[in-house]
Amino acid sequence: MIDIADQLKAIGRKVGRSTTTSGETVSVLVERTCEAGVADVWDAITDPERLRRWFLPVSGDLQVGGQFQLEGNAGGEILACQAPRLLRVTFGDETSVVEVRLTPLDDERTALELEHTVPIEMARSGAGALYVGPGWDLALFAIGQYCVGVVADNPVEAGNSPEGIELARQSVLAWRVVVEESGTATPDEIAAALEVSMAQFAPGTAGGEG
Repeated sequence: MIDIADQLKAIGRKVGRSTTTSGETVSVLVERTCEAGVADVWDAITDPERLRRWFLPVSGDLQVGGQFQLEGNAGGEILACQAPRLLRVTFGDETSVVEVRLTPLDDERTALELEHTVPIEMARSGAGALYVGPGWDLALFAIGQYCVGVVADNPVEAGNSPEGIELARQSVLAWRVVVEESGTATPDEIAAALEVSMAQFAPGTAGGEG
């Protein structure tokens, strides 16, 4: 059994809107501390054999400028790969960019930050965080578990288990609060995104606070 409340508290969440030279963007930031050294965490997110043990199988030309594809999920181009600190890729679309940053805290702990940025035209508002934030929550939960030796036989099946669905449901609710507090979306935008997010990440649940 996992302590869902503790696991959700271990993840920091932010959503923001900003204006860049190419236009307005919406960004989602998730962060947590991994109980492993920076070289080990870097290897876990970049080595295909290790990545599939906690996330998804990946294929492609896995070098800067190459294309990658996550099994059953998004693909994109590898924009930067600076071991053991920075990985930047496009994700599903050339204007959708994911950046992973690692910072060593000491020999056995690493701060992991993942930022996903898209144009406002794609996100519509800060409520767009509800479409991707819970998925990144689940990824950070999984790598946190992996770093302390808790490895699911099949990460996808574990995510679809009743416990995994409940973790996802509570993650969606946590992101709703973050978006509300950010002031980056209207109540109507948040309500519409919440419905879609629950159907995507926690299908078959009531979606309430319980």
